[in-house]
Amino acid sequence: MSSKLYFGEVASQWDAMRKSFFSEEVREKAYRIADVKEGELAADIGSGTGFITEGLLQMGLQVIAVDQSEEMLEQMKQKFKDFEGVDYRQGEAEKLPIDNDTVDYAMANMFLHHVEDPKKTIKEMVRILKPGGKLVITDLDEHKHEFLRVEQHDRWLGFKREDVKGWFLNAGLKDVLVDCAGGNCCSASSCSCDNASISIFIAYGEK
Repeated sequence: MSSKLYFGEVASQWDAMRKSFFSEEVREKAYRIADVKEGELAADIGSGTGFITEGLLQMGLQVIAVDQSEEMLEQMKQKFKDFEGVDYRQGEAEKLPIDNDTVDYAMANMFLHHVEDPKKTIKEMVRILKPGGKLVITDLDEHKHEFLRVEQHDRWLGFKREDVKGWFLNAGLKDVLVDCAGGNCCSASSCSCDNASISIFIAYGEK
């Protein structure tokens, strides 16, 4: 099964699943480090059912939500039907459906470990940023829990922070920082006794 099919199947349960994986602490750190401002435009890349979007809307931002899964986007539309500030777009990581120099912030939470080419995906997110725009990624540190490849269709078992920093710098970002996001991502295998508790990093850079 591809990750697209997997996320399509779990879309209706994703909010409950996500709460067992990690807390709102992750997104709060992302908002703080980006110093998000009311009235500006953010892209939520790999938006899922809108974990990042939800907080941004509450803070008065406009959001372009991008996900490969139509089912995830439909869940978002129902959740945020009373908000006018969301533009929903289906698209792939390596070819985002957003013009150059469009958004003030690009954010991706627990998305990078699902993409085929992380370096190319980071360059795509930089492409859509306005000059002075900010990229913030929260994701998993490198780990050895192989069951996540099979059960949750992760392409990558997390990342080394020095690699992520290098990708940000190679994409042309400045003031790059990769640090601990706080909290762990927790998941239990449905097929074995393996339980994962994986530290989460936050990566920041400015265009």
